[in-house]
Amino acid sequence: MSRVVADSEFKYAGSELELFEKARNWKSYWRAQIAEFVRCDVLEVGAGIGANTLTLSSLTYERWTCLEPDAVLAARIELPPGGRHETAVGTIVDLAPAAKFDAILYIDVLEHIEDDRREMARAADRLKPGGALIVLAPAHPFLFTSFDRAIGHFRRYTRASLRAAAPEKLPIEKLVYLDAAGMLASAANRMLLKSAMPTERQILTWDRMLVPVSRLIDPIFAGRVGKSVLGIWRKA
Repeated sequence: MSRVVADSEFKYAGSELELFEKARNWKSYWRAQIAEFVRCDVLEVGAGIGANTLTLSSLTYERWTCLEPDAVLAARIELPPGGRHETAVGTIVDLAPAAKFDAILYIDVLEHIEDDRREMARAADRLKPGGALIVLAPAHPFLFTSFDRAIGHFRRYTRASLRAAAPEKLPIEKLVYLDAAGMLASAANRMLLKSAMPTERQILTWDRMLVPVSRLIDPIFAGRVGKSVLGIWRKA
């Protein structure tokens, strides 16, 4: 089911969604990191073309709202069968005032929002007691490239800056870097290759060769090294 909660003229600037949809090992990795926090009534902010919705569709939850401000992208979302999912065009401020959720997800989305602190405060207000706010974002400002700029990133995060963007009233459940091997590859690209847009071959090489390595070595670094940062907060 699809519904419009706002008259949105927003158009997403990026063209990489189909490319990163192919990164199945990476999606499986961060899925395992957040699975226990995704439950009951879920809001996915910035659902794009629905790739992450499908990635998470086998988890245990009751209802799932794909919230996407770009109406063209929202129209492309293929909802999983079963009647638990719906698509809504708009942003979190456009939802009904009484709408509350047990999990709110920002998967590679918060970096696209200029006022990230206000956005996270709004999300915190939409959580039910015990609900989780889950943010996955690109890490490290020194890795910021023309690719980030081209797809509308305002920033890349450190653990400290992501922590600072969250409301103080939300206790942290998890705040870690992921993909240590990918960080080394990104740093090499930043300093040597300097390619603006990754190719499909580069994405598949990273996903098939480096992500499995990261899954092995990330625990050794105890979340202190990686090209993405994952933050999870739970409402008391």
